[in-house]
Amino acid sequence: MNKPKNTKKFEGLPSKDQVMEFIRGSDTRVGKREIAKHFRLKRQEKIALKALLKDMAEEGLIDSSKSAFHKMGGVPRVTVLRVVEIDDGEPIAVPESWNPDDGSAPPRLRVIEKKKQAALRTGDRILARTEEKGSGWLAHPMKKLAVAEDQMLGVIEIDGGGKAWLAPVDKRIRNSSPVSDLGNAEKGQLVVAEPVGRGRNSSVKVTEVLGDPLAPKSFSLIAIHKYGIPNRFPQEVLDEAEKAAQLPLSEDDREDLRHLPIIAIDPADARDHDDAIWAESDGEGGFNALVAIADVSFYVRPGSNIDKEARRRGNSVYFPDRVVPMLPEVLSADVCSLGEGRDRAAMACHLKIDADGRVTDWRFTRAIVRIEQVIAYEDAQAQIDAGSATGPINALWACWKALNAARDDRDPLDLDLPERRVELGEDGKIKGIKVRERLDAHRVVEDFMIAANVAAAKALESKASPVVYRIHEPPTREKLIALREYFESIGKNLALGQVITPGLFNRMIKDMGDDPGEKALVMEAVLRSQTQAYYGPQNAGHFGLALGSYAHFTSPIRRYADLLVHRALVDSYKLKQPKPKGNTIPAHSGLSDKDRADLGKITDAISITERRAMEAERDTIDRYVAAWLSARVGEVFQTRITGVQKFGFFATIVDMGGDGLVPISTLGREYFHYDEGAHKLTGEDSGTTYTVGDVLDLRLGEANPLTGALKFELPDGGGSQRVEPRGRRPERKPRNKGPRKDKQGKHTVGKRGRPGNIRHQGRGKKKK
Repeated sequence: MNKPKNTKKFEGLPSKDQVMEFIRGSDTRVGKREIAKHFRLKRQEKIALKALLKDMAEEGLIDSSKSAFHKMGGVPRVTVLRVVEIDDGEPIAVPESWNPDDGSAPPRLRVIEKKKQAALRTGDRILARTEEKGSGWLAHPMKKLAVAEDQMLGVIEIDGGGKAWLAPVDKRIRNSSPVSDLGNAEKGQLVVAEPVGRGRNSSVKVTEVLGDPLAPKSFSLIAIHKYGIPNRFPQEVLDEAEKAAQLPLSEDDREDLRHLPIIAIDPADARDHDDAIWAESDGEGGFNALVAIADVSFYVRPGSNIDKEARRRGNSVYFPDRVVPMLPEVLSADVCSLGEGRDRAAMACHLKIDADGRVTDWRFTRAIVRIEQVIAYEDAQAQIDAGSATGPINALWACWKALNAARDDRDPLDLDLPERRVELGEDGKIKGIKVRERLDAHRVVEDFMIAANVAAAKALESKASPVVYRIHEPPTREKLIALREYFESIGKNLALGQVITPGLFNRMIKDMGDDPGEKALVMEAVLRSQTQAYYGPQNAGHFGLALGSYAHFTSPIRRYADLLVHRALVDSYKLKQPKPKGNTIPAHSGLSDKDRADLGKITDAISITERRAMEAERDTIDRYVAAWLSARVGEVFQTRITGVQKFGFFATIVDMGGDGLVPISTLGREYFHYDEGAHKLTGEDSGTTYTVGDVLDLRLGEANPLTGALKFELPDGGGSQRVEPRGRRPERKPRNKGPRKDKQGKHTVGKRGRPGNIRHQGRGKKKK
């Protein structure tokens, strides 16, 4: 009996590469049946194969005719293209996947843009139909695609042999990559690149040059590209925003509140003002209050180009040097923003608050407001402290004291953790890193906003309207067990048999005594035990705020969730306005049928964009802190241990922030035992311990502004020998490719002009 030619065993659905390899190896066209047989697929896997082949055909990897497939020759009829340049206003693109047998260069296709489509720019990816025209190729875009997830950000380095390398700015990527195509990039420039090839032949090619990596504003630019944050508005969105900004405010359809001395309290450098507040005594011990919110739903209508772009962005992203807004600036920073002394469209939340600070009634209207004063938090607080505040500000503080008393009765989670603030000069360079001061003025605005958010959620519930809830579920049992182990390590007890409430955590924090450092550590531990808040149409309460119903209503300029809540209120309170004559803006400003049907999908998407923004903002702060500290490498700082792992411990600089690693290889020659439950490292010989919460002096060993990474070391070196950078050893091939980094985060070259490596070889000894 003849044995089959292919005896290789396959398990599960094959990858696209495996399918392509099989098709390439066939002399004839093969169908789905032959592919399924070759890979020994079962019934459900055959169904999945059908979808896989459809995707491959749409990507242009294969050509199909009903059930027969073959590898593509020339340019696929439908394929993914990347725009590589704009030639006299005309986009030029090349196939994203190009692996011809003869090694020929990829063809350049002239992209025929449609009038209603967004203008393409260098780096954009499109799915397009292609056609050969004379001696060239044309591409007709079908849809614009997301930026490839495998794109890399890095700095171009050139080794002694003239070979180019990409040094990544992501601190999670440790090795540099060889560059096969520099494009127009030069040594030292920050670039966007994408992988080429696989295995030993893998490399990267530069797709976009961003410029000087250490120039002002580069740190936020790195985060924008790393996380794929949309930062340029399509022209049709900008055009539509200009038209929307011209919408007239009709007094007939709005409550006129311009006589009220409404005040906006915001950061000193705020460019947009979502909210403003007002309060007065009701003569019975309680208060009448108003929370005026920018009426974004009036300008951004469902299904409009602005709306689609806002949904795609999900939220504004705030960096120390810039804001990437959810809405075009003509709306976000001008027409929608509640600026001082200007007539503005507002969604007004009218509140009745009793003497105990409980909200007893509410109503919502569309209004015209004229903000009497825009004041910074610090200035408002200074006036209160000096006793020189105006009547409207004093009334706000009096109302807040009642709201604050009700908040104390509710006992929400109180984690007053320090927030780092980057101060920049006019030239964009760092002036300093400070901890943001927490003032009563911040709490005043916060409690008014919470009251309005609760009112919005309950108002929509009472009218059986769809609600986009802000949900914060209680901690999971797994996280509570980990928290209990931490408390046991510091001599505290957390009984899991009791009902877990925010107040329980608050009492444990108060029991820590007067040491602010210990309190901060406990608050960090409690914060790590919390679940992540998210948006959803099904209510599950807000654990942290100790509230049963909560929605975001107060920031529609910067959050899409709030805009959806506004639209639901427009419908519920019948606040619709007639469409102005001659304007092409859609008439309907409430929830669309599509919004109602897809609310779950929308809330999932905006929850993701919110997390993306938080990570990008945190990464950027880390880079600014590292840049600020890079001039202070070698100095000794007072630090506090914030985390312990088997490979070392993490510490943060007291009163400044900036987390860095102390590798275990720098702690000395002795062996250290790691106690996971106690978060502790213990020296086998000396008994020296390093535990979460310990305060100790550490020397700053490295500060890399490009990655945001810091490294600390013991001031006396800990008795260990540090492994110094060295070039390639002749007796063995280095494990890692690429330029190595010195203590300042700069890339260096090995002795023989080739990339070197840094490798920590166990217990601080140099390995021979």
